[in-house]
Amino acid sequence: MSQTILKIDQLTKSYPSTHGSLTVLHEVSFELAPGATCAIVGPSGSGKTTLLGLCAGLDEPSSGTVSLNGIGLGGLDEDARAKVRNDHVGFVFQNFQLIPTLTALENVLVPLELRGNGVDPATAASLLEKVGLGDRTDHYPVQLSGGEQQRVALARAFVNRPAILFCDEPTGNLDADTAALVIDLIFELNREAGTTLVLVTHDLDLARRTGRILRLRGGHVISDERT
Repeated sequence: MSQTILKIDQLTKSYPSTHGSLTVLHEVSFELAPGATCAIVGPSGSGKTTLLGLCAGLDEPSSGTVSLNGIGLGGLDEDARAKVRNDHVGFVFQNFQLIPTLTALENVLVPLELRGNGVDPATAASLLEKVGLGDRTDHYPVQLSGGEQQRVALARAFVNRPAILFCDEPTGNLDADTAALVIDLIFELNREAGTTLVLVTHDLDLARRTGRILRLRGGHVISDERT
């Protein structure tokens, strides 16, 4: 395993606009070791989600480099980046992103099917049990509450035992009590698996539970705080 799970160097992202090029991320650099936890915070429009997408290989930077678990993403085509994500990365999104036509168990199994190494229903069922949904494996997303859907998404994120977990506002659509439960589960599963965690959030109390807080404003890192 690489001693640096995520290495970001001089990462910049610009988009064409009617007034010329619009730069939403300016020369961001940082590294995370195995098992590290990091929150990315900042006001809306500060570049948080853009940075997360670039770190995860969901988008390509205008300049700069991303290395995930020792694999440089620069120059890889989308299929190759997708393989890196499926082999090394877990995701939890604000809007859950479950497949509506699949049961909870089937949703958790999707990353294993994409990897092509054969499915492992027992592992998926065990993860659903761990997040408190052992009796909901055959339920479809429409039959689950928002908190339950996010717990299915969390089980799905860990089924491949990822080297790094990216969470984008994972409690944004949840009430306070449900959000607290989901966050406790994220940290518990993360600790058990030794996974590196990168968390985009508006919630400063949540950010302070991580070991490091990167603050963005206008696409710049304005502080890098160890907690």
